[in-house]
Amino acid sequence: MTKIRASRRGFLKGASAAGAAAAFPAPFVHAQEPVTLRYLSTAVNQSPGIAQKAGEELGINIEYIAVTTDDVARRVITQPNSFDLVDSEYFALPNLVPSGNLMGMDASRIERADDIASVITEGTVNGKEVGLQGTAPAEVFYLEGQNSQSFATEPTDWITLIPTTYNADTLGIRPDLIDKEISSWASLLDPDFAGKASILNIPSIGIMDAAMALEARGDITYGDKGNMTREEIDFTIEKLIEAKNAGQFRAFWSNFNESVNLMASGEVVIQSMWSPAVTAVRTQGVPCKYQPLQEGYRAWASGFGLPRTISDRKLDAAYEFVNWFLSGWAGAHLSRQGYYPAVLDTAKEFMEPYEWAYWYEGKEAEQDIMSPSGDLMEEAGAVRDGGSYEERMGAVACWNAVMDENQYMVRKWNEFIAA
Repeated sequence: MTKIRASRRGFLKGASAAGAAAAFPAPFVHAQEPVTLRYLSTAVNQSPGIAQKAGEELGINIEYIAVTTDDVARRVITQPNSFDLVDSEYFALPNLVPSGNLMGMDASRIERADDIASVITEGTVNGKEVGLQGTAPAEVFYLEGQNSQSFATEPTDWITLIPTTYNADTLGIRPDLIDKEISSWASLLDPDFAGKASILNIPSIGIMDAAMALEARGDITYGDKGNMTREEIDFTIEKLIEAKNAGQFRAFWSNFNESVNLMASGEVVIQSMWSPAVTAVRTQGVPCKYQPLQEGYRAWASGFGLPRTISDRKLDAAYEFVNWFLSGWAGAHLSRQGYYPAVLDTAKEFMEPYEWAYWYEGKEAEQDIMSPSGDLMEEAGAVRDGGSYEERMGAVACWNAVMDENQYMVRKWNEFIAA
């Protein structure tokens, strides 16, 4: 990690001008018969607006293949010829890379590789290190070679995933239905919210939310919340079962729409939540807040990867699409949903100054804030929950992860759900 931080910013800049010119040829796909790229990811990572814009500007057809998080990993490992581009989370990489089915992405073909946000490439925000518990993207960003099955400890020419979106997750609350201050993850287990709390039923993520709450409550200090020992797993599940038996949880949600419906209906007033789900509740005219907490955020990041089976024109088209994705329009589109893109500067170019001030600088909205679909999200005068980019991403405590004891953890988590 130290070596990565020390050398990455100058890594690509050392290339010769001639080499750079050869690496970035003029777009050519549009002039030929359109190419179709089969884009594998979860549904929440798929945007019809981005696919339409890419088709208009590049002549590349994006064919979305929507599957569950587990099925994304399963396809990469067992069917690498069934897709041309995958959008997967960095936390899955320790399971995916050893399969040999992901091709290292050539940094010399990524025009803005050296402009990718430092929180992803180095684990820092404005030079300050963030929490690295779990699977921090900076620790799995490089491969030793194009077809390597292991990660590099220093910058190389080969990148595992080019970031699509990332965010800092916290708890969602209904401020109109809560009459006390919420400042800690421990509130997820507060008996005052018995029967009105919910937790995410994706084991590898839900258990980390539980760990944030238990550690905040003072029950335990974990060595690494993203890679627990069996003893830590047992303790966590024991405490969760105690809370469940006491009636703490109203539900256990496993998809985006469930979380939105639970919060919008008022069945739940505090829960694990994703930023776009908070947005979806607000666009229904229902108060919902993504609450900053003193212990920090649980972060995640997704990125584009290439299967080892891709070649020739499809490979060229995939690089062209990724470069277009980093050039700004897509980043601005995703920013208006509350996500963060890989390259901030290009996204800024496609946003109005008042939008950038709201989403990235923590300033009051000078005008109404609209969603990409044109729905009102925030009225003028609102401030983004958690404040600026630096305040949010700079307060990351841990990252989504797959534990070494994942199978044992999933079995114990299922015991909790069934209890």
